[in-house]
Amino acid sequence: MADSEVRLENEAAQSTSALGPLIGVAREDFVSAVALLLRETASDPTRFIRHSTAMAQDMVKILTGKSELAPDPKDKRFMDPAWAFNPFFRAGAQYYLAVQKGMRSWLEELELDELERNRANFIANIILDGLAPTNTLAGNPTAQKRLIDSGGLSLIKGLQNAYNDLVHNKGMVSQVDKRPFKLGENVATSKGAVVLRTEMMELIHYAPTTDDVYEIPQLTIPPQINKMYINDLSPDKSVVKWQVDNGIQTFVISWRNPTKEQGRWGMTDYVHSCREAMEAVAAITGAKKVNVSAGCSGGQTAAMLASKLAADGSDLLGTLTLMVCVLHPKATDIEAGSLVSENGMKLARQRAQKAGVIKADDLARGFAWLRPNDLVWNYVINNYLLGADPPAFDVLFWNADATNLSASLMGDFLTIYETLAFTKPGEVEMVDHKIDLSKVTSDLFILGGVTDHITPWKATYRSTQLFGSKDVTYVLSQSGHMQAILNPPTNPKAKYYVQKKKGKLPATPDAWLQGTEEVKGSWWPAWMEWVQARSGKTKPAPEALGNDTYQPLDPAPGLYVIEEV
Repeated sequence: MADSEVRLENEAAQSTSALGPLIGVAREDFVSAVALLLRETASDPTRFIRHSTAMAQDMVKILTGKSELAPDPKDKRFMDPAWAFNPFFRAGAQYYLAVQKGMRSWLEELELDELERNRANFIANIILDGLAPTNTLAGNPTAQKRLIDSGGLSLIKGLQNAYNDLVHNKGMVSQVDKRPFKLGENVATSKGAVVLRTEMMELIHYAPTTDDVYEIPQLTIPPQINKMYINDLSPDKSVVKWQVDNGIQTFVISWRNPTKEQGRWGMTDYVHSCREAMEAVAAITGAKKVNVSAGCSGGQTAAMLASKLAADGSDLLGTLTLMVCVLHPKATDIEAGSLVSENGMKLARQRAQKAGVIKADDLARGFAWLRPNDLVWNYVINNYLLGADPPAFDVLFWNADATNLSASLMGDFLTIYETLAFTKPGEVEMVDHKIDLSKVTSDLFILGGVTDHITPWKATYRSTQLFGSKDVTYVLSQSGHMQAILNPPTNPKAKYYVQKKKGKLPATPDAWLQGTEEVKGSWWPAWMEWVQARSGKTKPAPEALGNDTYQPLDPAPGLYVIEEV
């Protein structure tokens, strides 16, 4: 695989779609952010003149060949030697860098609070990324060399790729070559069967691969806008395979892709489905408790489920594993979060309610333009200017296979964000109870990712302080978002951080980090040891999937993952 393909894979895989406050960003929020910049510019004409003069001086230096502006050596856009040795391209890069320097210098002088500054920086970066000369054939020496070397075929292929995206991908540049992947054949291949199907979900029971299994089973709750097979992408990075190979009775929920008519599905419905799945798992395995794991928005759903079970006095929940999940968000966690406004969320709700659902394509498009350098311009250059196919990468195949989001669930997620529901015990009512995580006493395992841009690790760490649990483990995995989870023992670069001394976790992530040690290898074995220690005794593995009440229906990964809406 070419280095460029590896780079595309790594960058995009750390920017996979995820639910969060960004679903509440309305186009008016972008307009108001730009208006803020214009207003601040007009408020002090002398400042504008001063920065314009400084930029003009940089331009003169570029014209006379005296400019010392040079790209950051780590900036992948300017790696081609032509940027350093060709006078035309060197000047082009310097013009861009002069504009970049001038804008950043100007932003530093604006009198803004932290939230406004994050908003201004975020919008400015989107604008600057779009202005990069590398985004055009005339300004990209690598693309020009490819054009000459290929005898013009790269341009023809690029135009062909652009046409295909326009016709078949609703105008969005493709991030993945989907052709090599087929569900059940080389993706989602673990053996299992659907043992419960409702209007909202399928429950999949995976076949054991060991002679003995642990008494207490594990149920995984996936995010609502992504399909469940992220847990079973390929044999070498399948969380499902890892669990069954280590004697864990493994069950996974597969959410149905909601249509407009199902836009009424809200958090109450999803939590009810999770509870129904837990009761089925307990009935099938004969266990009194069910361990639960969940990631991203599935983690928020699992936390709500745990709160509801505690409020009802149920002891069905065993341990709880939360991966790359934020329960205590702050507007300054990520720069894009600064765009979210009360009015914007109101407008986003209204539009979603009118449509019934937020379409998967619209979610993907909106998310991509929040990180345009990684998720748009990278692929414009690769697919259109270089005439290359996007990489064939399983994580990106899964990410492109997104689902719709029901309007009601979107509203509930925004309510959780607005009210900070998980941080206010007994104050916010949702899912027919007053949310109170302090009543949840299950042992907790919480995972964050070092370079996670979607759910920053310090934000995920705050969850350690919300529960009433006495046994809380926090692990910081390398990489970002889904790559932090999909970090199996076969990854030679894998490493993670844990607290050196066992005991109560510090109140802040910075204090925790000071007391950590780096461990080489994957965090999966450590997690599995933790799960097994809390899964009871072992017993002979069942000979069949499901039971008389919950009989096997269709083979894994089920029908809902392939159902088209």
